[in-house]
Amino acid sequence: SKNKAKIEINQAWCKSCGICVDFCPTDVLELDITGKLKVVEADACINCMLCELRCPDFAIEIVEED
Repeated sequence: SKNKAKIEINQAWCKSCGICVDFCPTDVLELDITGKLKVVEADACINCMLCELRCPDFAIEIVEED
């Protein structure tokens, strides 16, 4: 079994650009009505790291869990 990763979002650094939402291949992320990023489908995350890599403000970190 592969390690599950936790998506940690630094809301203070997030500027609601939506790049992470656009790049996520499994629709894990979403901007809520206030424009803040939230995880909506954590179980669908495949640890591709695209959200972390594409975030221009380093507001997303993928943390491996045992």
